[in-house]
Amino acid sequence: MNRLYDIFTFSEEFPLIFTQVNFWIFFAVAYTLFAVFYKKIKQRNAYLFLISLFFYYKTSGLFIGILIFSTIVDFFIGRSIYNSENSKKRYALVTISVITNLSVLCYFKYAYFFTDSFNMLFHTDYQVMNWLAQFGNSFNDQNYFTVDKIILPVGISFYTFQTISYSVDIFRRKLVPLKSILDFGFYVSFFPQLVAGPIVRAENFVPQISAPTVLTKSDFDKGTFMILKGLIKKMIFADFIAMQFLDRVFDTPDMFSGFANVMAMFGYSLQIYGDFSGYTDIAIGLALLMGFKLPVNFNSPYKAINTGDFWRRWHISLSTWLRDYLYIPLGGNRKGSVGSYIILSIIILGTLYAYQNLLVVFITLGICLTIFILAQYNKTVENNINTNINLMLTMLIGGLWHGASWKFVIWGGLNGLGIVVYKYWRKISPYENYNQWYVRWWKILITLIFITFTRIYFRGESMDHIAKWYNQVAYHMDWHYAWDVLVSYKSVFIVMLIGYITHWLPSSTKSYIENLYANSPIYVKAVASVIVGVICYQAFSTDFQPFIYFQF
Repeated sequence: MNRLYDIFTFSEEFPLIFTQVNFWIFFAVAYTLFAVFYKKIKQRNAYLFLISLFFYYKTSGLFIGILIFSTIVDFFIGRSIYNSENSKKRYALVTISVITNLSVLCYFKYAYFFTDSFNMLFHTDYQVMNWLAQFGNSFNDQNYFTVDKIILPVGISFYTFQTISYSVDIFRRKLVPLKSILDFGFYVSFFPQLVAGPIVRAENFVPQISAPTVLTKSDFDKGTFMILKGLIKKMIFADFIAMQFLDRVFDTPDMFSGFANVMAMFGYSLQIYGDFSGYTDIAIGLALLMGFKLPVNFNSPYKAINTGDFWRRWHISLSTWLRDYLYIPLGGNRKGSVGSYIILSIIILGTLYAYQNLLVVFITLGICLTIFILAQYNKTVENNINTNINLMLTMLIGGLWHGASWKFVIWGGLNGLGIVVYKYWRKISPYENYNQWYVRWWKILITLIFITFTRIYFRGESMDHIAKWYNQVAYHMDWHYAWDVLVSYKSVFIVMLIGYITHWLPSSTKSYIENLYANSPIYVKAVASVIVGVICYQAFSTDFQPFIYFQF
């Protein structure tokens, strides 16, 4: 009874996530009931919408109200956009949809960021207040809600982007709106991908909502394989190395050698990949078991041969969303705009203020001034600026999407610079067109090192924390203790080695393994599932390990 009570009540400390037994009990019950409704499309969609709302309540409690608000607003705005033939009215409606969604997102995700930035810039001392909580308390005498703190609802960035894509696609005449709000609610809240993606495009998922459920043996085999693969990635290649090594180093980087800090960064690259791609593998697998197809979100990103290639392989649903709904509307690779320059200037100034380092400020301002002067006298320079500014702006905003801090903007900017620099380097590179294996592996290694070391801005708790990491790497590598570190954490480094090797396996080998599983008898699949479950839960800790991207 206690187990059932835990499953069907909200607990802030233990939300319903894929690595907990409670989730699989929940899914077993939900899937059994799904078998009752799946043949009737309307009942199926309504049922999945309701069960998804329950899942989100288990994950985020009363923040379910924000999800319902977004669903209602965009459903009716979408219908109004479609039914209107007046271009100005349609443009106004889609603008209202975008502004409403982004306002809700900014309130919950960026209130502290904007307030702190304003206080630093103008030397004020404004405090964040939860106006929604204060409004809620006005209806009762008990003051249920805390007014001095804003908590970020889980998954708000993901479902906000989905509802925006729905309105914009209708505006672009690429999509016919759904007739039932229950169907639209199902699209917004489908529980496998609700809290950490992948971001589902309306034009890709909405047609599936109106189609009958088709459950094939191929889907079942692929679905169960993806779930098992995702659990291994999350619980072994992410959680195990984090708990046994990474968290200790990152909590106190100045207590470990520079070598240990460097190894922790390579471990973190594996952790965040295992954590995030593990989640999306499970989400894709769960959706397939119910007859729905979610987009591929990762394509062996550490096989990338340059930074641009990496972002075509990593978090693909976000990268393509930013490309289609931000980069191209800003002008893409055709032109720059006044708005682009203004936004970019604000971000650069804010980042410099976050650094508060005169040398960095002078170097950056010197580079900007030089480029500006050259652009006045050289058309080629001006064209190159216009070509790349939207790319940089997209990456900077993409960084800010990941976290409400200037360090995330710096991280996004560094990745943008990596893409821009490579665009010019490949024009003069002596081995750009070489196909030898050692050239390809050299490119992969350089890209992995660059991506890994920019992630200190992603993982570091603060700029001071990041500075400590840099100090250890620059001045205290302590190579003579390197072997001791490897021996002391040998189990962690063995897991890391296995993780990278399996990641770098040829696609044909991975397909062979998946086909081998698919073609095996059912009892072999059952045994494989038991073995994976035992291995994962042997590495499992009683400490709660949420998915990293829940915070986004």
